[in-house]
Amino acid sequence: MSIFVWDESFELGIEQFDEHHRHLVGLLNKTYDDFTAGTSQESLGSVIDELIDYATYHIAAEEHWMKEQRYPDLQQHQEEHNGFTRRIVEIQKDYHGRKTNLSLEVLILLKDWLSDHILKTDAAYGKFYNGFSDL
Repeated sequence: MSIFVWDESFELGIEQFDEHHRHLVGLLNKTYDDFTAGTSQESLGSVIDELIDYATYHIAAEEHWMKEQRYPDLQQHQEEHNGFTRRIVEIQKDYHGRKTNLSLEVLILLKDWLSDHILKTDAAYGKFYNGFSDL
């Protein structure tokens, strides 16, 4: 069972973005599956690291593409990314520092943020991009 079900409402019509988003959703679902299967907290650590590393890579790539296209709302988009990045790095540090275990609450937080970000903030860029140019 997945925590995040991908459907066409998440498609932006930008192949690179959509590919990255599908991969992020896959990693989030893998983390959820491992969590619900009772995988040890130590084993979950590498899955969490992979998810966070890919999210960080994706954010940098997304911002690079937006900068190339001179996206007028880039600063606001970056601020949203920065807030999310701070939060996931905090989760990762707490997890590896054994201050906290992975919880369903954390997974739902990640799912909700990603879903909301794609459907609103990234969708706004998709409209801008699809109206003006190609990657």
